[in-house]
Amino acid sequence: MTATPAPILADLARDASWVTLLVFALDWLIRIGLSVRVVMRRTGVGEALSWLTIVLLLPFAGAVIYLVLGENRLGTHRARETVRLHRAHAGSRSALRRRPTTGSPAVPDDLPPDARAIHRQAQHITELPALPGNALELISDSHEALARLAEDIDAARERCHLEFFIWSDGGAVDGVVEALVRAAERGVACRVLVDAVGGKGFFRGGRSSRRRLRAAGVEVVASLPAGLFRAVLRRLDLRNHRKLAVIDGRVAYTGSLNMIDPATFKADAGVGAWVDAMVRVEGSAAEALDLTFREDWQLETDEDLPPLTRRPARNAPPDDDGVAPEVAAAISGGGGAVQVVPSGPILHPESIHRLLIASIYAARDNVTLTTPYFVPDESLLIALTSAAARGVDTLVVLPERSDSFLVRHASSAYLGELLAAGVKVAKFRGGLLHTKSVTVDGHLSLFGTVNLDMRSFYLNFELTLLVYGRDFTRRLTSLQQSYVVQSNMARLDDWRRRPFPTRLLDNTARLLGPLL
Repeated sequence: MTATPAPILADLARDASWVTLLVFALDWLIRIGLSVRVVMRRTGVGEALSWLTIVLLLPFAGAVIYLVLGENRLGTHRARETVRLHRAHAGSRSALRRRPTTGSPAVPDDLPPDARAIHRQAQHITELPALPGNALELISDSHEALARLAEDIDAARERCHLEFFIWSDGGAVDGVVEALVRAAERGVACRVLVDAVGGKGFFRGGRSSRRRLRAAGVEVVASLPAGLFRAVLRRLDLRNHRKLAVIDGRVAYTGSLNMIDPATFKADAGVGAWVDAMVRVEGSAAEALDLTFREDWQLETDEDLPPLTRRPARNAPPDDDGVAPEVAAAISGGGGAVQVVPSGPILHPESIHRLLIASIYAARDNVTLTTPYFVPDESLLIALTSAAARGVDTLVVLPERSDSFLVRHASSAYLGELLAAGVKVAKFRGGLLHTKSVTVDGHLSLFGTVNLDMRSFYLNFELTLLVYGRDFTRRLTSLQQSYVVQSNMARLDDWRRRPFPTRLLDNTARLLGPLL
């Protein structure tokens, strides 16, 4: 066998050295360039440091992760259309502001100045004031919520609008499907908008109710379609996380419940049944919620849906002021002033986060938060610990078991700081607590789809109701306390006694907190 001449070996070694040098230089050029990009974006310090860590420590892989997940890339066309449609619907928001009311003040007279300041802040964001004169019903049983929704769909006369992150067939969901089929068959315009990723089983399943709905004439559309080609143009983890149903523009539902039956959904996940709550709204706020749906629908379909003429409740003639008697009775008995606050990565992505922080700082007596996913940033952590330090009874209610490994450990890493400051933390034992709610001082509620993590605050399309009034807040506080009764209170000594591997895992997950 002929030996390789020494000059050839030398040439190969020299070429390999040049290739290695070029790869090394390209790697650091990418790292430095993306690091400059991260710094110049001026995001939160925690988020920026997390991305700098990933980009600088992982050769090439860090760059790929950042390019896929690091920026709020919704797609140039979609981002432009989002802004255009929001401006195009300015007339609808103006009409709602001018809508005659029953004489109820937008914010009840007995609320303190801090609540009024939050109202002004939210109005600046949404261009809508709190809309008075709403009958609000808090429904804490998921099966009841789905059954009530099916009843309202059966009473629909013109149109039904449903928008959900997850749609999973089976159980009580089938009753809603059948109600939609019956409505479509009698000529009601029914439209269903489901997130393409959250509802992938709904869109791909061969036996999915999607086929039955479409066969009956229900329009079914995927929100934020996903795919490998789209991954090049925009982030696929920016999702439509809203849960919303509006019937004839007069009755609406929103809250934490997806279109699922908790008795069948992810029954083998080992976290127990999902525990959710919804609010049924009858009144002017339903029209604002319908406007949210119409903007989302037009963004996906280019179909501009006109607002409906305001109608009274079913089977009830209006009174002299054009308000159905049962709605008027609910108002006089403690109806709520409701401010609808949609949020998303394009229009005011920081809106819910800022309103939550402002609400916590406004608390004087007590503030209670329930959430399935708790990964706070520095500002939220400071707000909570500061509230406890000034004597506010501050309570965070979390599920004892979570379906997200990283979130569970990241949350655990923050508990010590909260407990040391006097914040109470309750671990709910009755299943996966999924209700997202905040109550402040017995007069202000935040209720909707937003988790207490950076994904909900900045990346997803979310929906929150600000409810000003003592009646609804009292009912929501009672629901929160029912969760506490089924919880174990976290103890600082127990947290400090965690084994070293658990503490290491918790603290490592905390580094990724701003990205979760």
